[in-house]
Amino acid sequence: MRKLVLILLVLGLATLACGPNFNLDVPRLRTGPTETITIDEPNPDSDQATEVELDLGAGNLILSGGADGLVTGTIETNVAEWEPKVERTADRLTIQQGNNNSNFGFPEDDIVNKWDLQLGDAPMELTIDAGAYDGQMELGGLNLERLTIRDGASSVNVNFSEPNQTEMDMFRYSTGASTVTLEGLANANFDDMVFDGGAGTYTLDFSGELQRDATVNIKAGVCTLTIIIPEGTAARINLDGGLTTVKTEGTWSASNDTYETSGAGPKLTINVDLGAATLTLINKPAE
Repeated sequence: MRKLVLILLVLGLATLACGPNFNLDVPRLRTGPTETITIDEPNPDSDQATEVELDLGAGNLILSGGADGLVTGTIETNVAEWEPKVERTADRLTIQQGNNNSNFGFPEDDIVNKWDLQLGDAPMELTIDAGAYDGQMELGGLNLERLTIRDGASSVNVNFSEPNQTEMDMFRYSTGASTVTLEGLANANFDDMVFDGGAGTYTLDFSGELQRDATVNIKAGVCTLTIIIPEGTAARINLDGGLTTVKTEGTWSASNDTYETSGAGPKLTINVDLGAATLTLINKPAE
């Protein structure tokens, strides 16, 4: 949580410095007793996909499957103004951190903002909007028709340990100066994936069961990017962009800015557009 406190301090000072009369009258981020809020949202009446949005500014997010309903779990926070708001309609559920955009300053004490949530197996379109947070997400075995993750300065691991139970038409991830690891991506069962990054460290591991041809578009700036393709998976990586250093591990067929692996079954097409970056391509032996 020290990194979270530091980020809040920097953001608070930057906000003040942009004002016409800079002074040291820095606002305080008041903390108090840790409160626990229980989330227990039942499954929808309809078989149609429910839009589920989780919106938090800073803290910790632990997300997994296993809920009996749509979303269950707990949220712990010691910032009273951050107590989440839950809004539900027939086809949409939003869980939003209170005053998400207005509370920056010097914390009075260590900040607690821990979201520990479980998702059920009902069809859903999941959106996660977050700021400076640590995220651990196990999304295997769910029924995700669409997945969107947007975050800022974060440290995130997303894993699909089991195949997604329905076809995901789009997986979109947008991030900034973050450390992001995405694992078991073939199990996500997507048609299209878009990854937009900034100056960060990113690992995209396409292990799992690839059930159909899929296209991935990756765009990032000054970053370190690692792409992992399991041995036996057919993949074509098209490289575009600036001064990119490319390193390879395993067996690759290279021609100009195209790198390929051979395999039977569906094929991955990955288009990569980078700035001054380091790109590592790994053809990982089968386990």
